[in-house]
Amino acid sequence: MTRRAELDVDRMAAAGAFGRWLSQERELRGLDRDEVARQSKLGPAILASLESGDPDRTPPKAYVFGYLRSYAMVVGLDADEVVLRWQEVVGPEEAAERRRWRPAPRTAVGVAVAAAVVVLAAVAWLGGPRERAPLKLDRTHPMQRAPYAMEPYGPMGR
Repeated sequence: MTRRAELDVDRMAAAGAFGRWLSQERELRGLDRDEVARQSKLGPAILASLESGDPDRTPPKAYVFGYLRSYAMVVGLDADEVVLRWQEVVGPEEAAERRRWRPAPRTAVGVAVAAAVVVLAAVAWLGGPRERAPLKLDRTHPMQRAPYAMEPYGPMGR
């Protein structure tokens, strides 16, 4: 058995133990799964998947933190402790994979295209000296001024 396969078996066993721990803590407090589902507003299938510890039934990793926190609040557990225990089960390898951001090839191509468009626009805008025609003002007619009003704010006293 390869090292990777051994780690996967160990993680599955730890995930099962974590799920059993959640279930036992709920049962120790006299709560059934339906009551926890109602109070936490989590679906019964989500609770079953958290308590099963089966990686195939576990919700997407992005949602698990919130689900575990809601579950812990209803059951009366420390939410941070529950999340930390789950992270221990997941292991540092998967946690490191989640933290590492790798742009998709399409994203890299999109960024390159956007950069090329910006460069071309800058070249077109700043492309060199342009001669501008001098501004010609037509002053053939003498400038006329508006007559001043005798009373600037309208007739007074009338």
